[in-house]
Amino acid sequence: MTPVSSIKNLGPAFEEACAKAGIHSAEALRDLGPDETYARLLRAGTKPHFIGYYVMVMGLQGRPWNDCKGKEKADLRKRFDSIKAENGPAPLSDIDLILDKIGVIPKANH
Repeated sequence: MTPVSSIKNLGPAFEEACAKAGIHSAEALRDLGPDETYARLLRAGTKPHFIGYYVMVMGLQGRPWNDCKGKEKADLRKRFDSIKAENGPAPLSDIDLILDKIGVIPKANH
């Protein structure tokens, strides 16, 4: 098994997030692909961050993270938004919205 951090652009923090999501090797990440990997990261509690997503995509292609530009970046943003919408935290219920408004729900829960 090759460490996740062996993939270009991905370091120890990303590797730790992957481990929390049950992804323990570069091979597993490559087999899942970037979209399923990111979906699993979100379901495991990683906060969504577009740069983290496209850095991973570029790394899986063996490209530097800052190589993502123009239409390619816009297309990746659409994919990211879709993954986030399908795998992010569930929307708060009406009562939870009220409780959140008055500060009863800790910020980490949503």
